[in-house]
Amino acid sequence: MEIRHLYESQQLTPRRLSALMTRADELKELSRKGPRNLPQTLDRYIMASLFYEPSTRTRFSHEAAMIRLGGEVIGTENAAQFSSAKKGESLADTVRVMGRQGGLLGYEDIVVVRHTEEGEIKKASEVSSIPIINAGDGPGQHPTQALLDVYTLQSEFGKIEGLNVAMVGDLKNGRTVKSLCYLLGKFNDINITFVSPDWLAMSPNIKAYLKRHEINYRETAEFEDVLQSHDAIYMTRIQREREQGISDEEFQRAEDMFAITKDNLPLVPSESRILHPLPHLHELQIPYEAEETDRRIAYFRQANNGLYARMALLEWSLMQGPFEK
Repeated sequence: MEIRHLYESQQLTPRRLSALMTRADELKELSRKGPRNLPQTLDRYIMASLFYEPSTRTRFSHEAAMIRLGGEVIGTENAAQFSSAKKGESLADTVRVMGRQGGLLGYEDIVVVRHTEEGEIKKASEVSSIPIINAGDGPGQHPTQALLDVYTLQSEFGKIEGLNVAMVGDLKNGRTVKSLCYLLGKFNDINITFVSPDWLAMSPNIKAYLKRHEINYRETAEFEDVLQSHDAIYMTRIQREREQGISDEEFQRAEDMFAITKDNLPLVPSESRILHPLPHLHELQIPYEAEETDRRIAYFRQANNGLYARMALLEWSLMQGPFEK
């Protein structure tokens, strides 16, 4: 059987996205009746959770997805310190050891990896005998986040084509917005607005990709105008840990300029949605009561969608999920 790695968003075709989202919807509906109603399609499969960088939602949702479908999980939340990476072992050698050998079962059947270095997961997939899922590689990509983001757009609006999407904040270092651009580039009539300071602008290679796929995009720093005119407003955290040589004052100015607060939240139309890959910091200053009751605020629903999108993805990667039979 074909080894179904997912190391970059470009691998997900519109047909595959549609199948994964349909399956995610099926699993979501089944879950409404309780955990015992979920199919145990991954019974006896083992997933390794190998995270070299911190994670909450991505790690837990993959692990929960595996367990809820009957599988099991092994791994570490700090592979940089508590694996042979500490001794200098490459990721490629790690996954070769953990996978199948000579047709025999290995330590696990699939591995979910978050790594510090862009491109390392793709290189490891070239030598792995079991599926590898990229759970974020440095400033590179985060394809499973893009999958759940597109699924959230479909769930909130009933469509993806024809949407006006604003991406706000750290577009230079944000792997989530890059991966989402690669997926949105596969649809028609999409308009994207990049909102950031100049020093955090979207990278030229992403803009070149959008041009090749005839996706309309523009760049602006006029945040309040964008709030009033877009279907989806995708906020991101400014990643101080990835940006050197910028003063604290410049960071603070950017954080203040590109934030949704109780003062500018009324500018957002009632039919629009605010998304965020989380965790959020200064860029979202919305009262708890509004987060709980305001339908415009979709980022907690977005995070929950990650469970069902990743359940569908694990099925596809391991067993050509039921939606393909």
